[in-house]
Amino acid sequence: MAQNCCSFEGTQVQLLLPSMLVLEFILGILGNGLALWIFCFHLKPWKSSTVLLFNLALADFFLNIALPFRAHYYQRRRDWIYGDVFCRISLFMLAMNRSGSILFLTTVAVDRYLRVVLPHHPFNSMSVAKAVCVTCGIWAVTISSTAHLLFKPHFIKAGNRTQCESFLICKASDSYDKLHKGVFLTSFYLALVVILFCSIRIIFKLRDRQLDKNSKIKKALHCIVAVVVLFFICFFPSNLTELMILTASFHHSLICKDYEGLEMAFFFTISLTYLNSMLDPIIYYFSSPTFRKIYQKLLMHSKKLEIITVICH
Repeated sequence: MAQNCCSFEGTQVQLLLPSMLVLEFILGILGNGLALWIFCFHLKPWKSSTVLLFNLALADFFLNIALPFRAHYYQRRRDWIYGDVFCRISLFMLAMNRSGSILFLTTVAVDRYLRVVLPHHPFNSMSVAKAVCVTCGIWAVTISSTAHLLFKPHFIKAGNRTQCESFLICKASDSYDKLHKGVFLTSFYLALVVILFCSIRIIFKLRDRQLDKNSKIKKALHCIVAVVVLFFICFFPSNLTELMILTASFHHSLICKDYEGLEMAFFFTISLTYLNSMLDPIIYYFSSPTFRKIYQKLLMHSKKLEIITVICH
């Protein structure tokens, strides 16, 4: 049980977030369910890049398991009713998705960089078996950097409610809290540097050699642009807000009411990170012609259904 920590009502948050999380859950389940179906039954033979993208979809699957419980938690005005053990597990799954998505998106960016800028690099001829070893290493880093959430309770009493939070503003943070926030910020900003470096190098490479008319190169460019845009939309707002909270705490004494606006902003922006589950299929679209063909067929089929519905009515 967290002690000497701030707790807020967050009326605006509890009104907005449940519907937002439910929408992310539904679209995430549909998008990633379709993606996993394509990966398993239509995308053959697999390449090293396929292994990376499949594991990105797998990370999103773990997120979708936890989202309905989080939505119910906010719907109950941040009152957790599922017990201490599942509180730890759900927060771990949310953090694991966040960390895993960042690492796999970064690896996708590096993969595109090597294929465009350094086409003869050994990484480009990596076997599927070696790619599986790389993804196992990424999962090992992801799990080891977020497993600390399983080792302590994350409850804080707020009147008659029991809040379940891994990000709290407290007078004194223990080693677990410092590790959690350190991993949260460090993983993002390191990945941001790598992704921006890869993107800039790809753009300059294409401009210098005028390769942007080549269809395969254009697809690689579209993929890296999708990675950058998705990365900023999903992960930048929450990391910026958390950095602002930490900066304010270094310069001011802890008076909870002074932090309420920032804390509510953080709860909203951390929910934006879950958008990656419903937006990652865009990356799959630009990465594989199989995904493009199936997406286009589904789009055409939905248009035909709309026309039939209009005619029938």
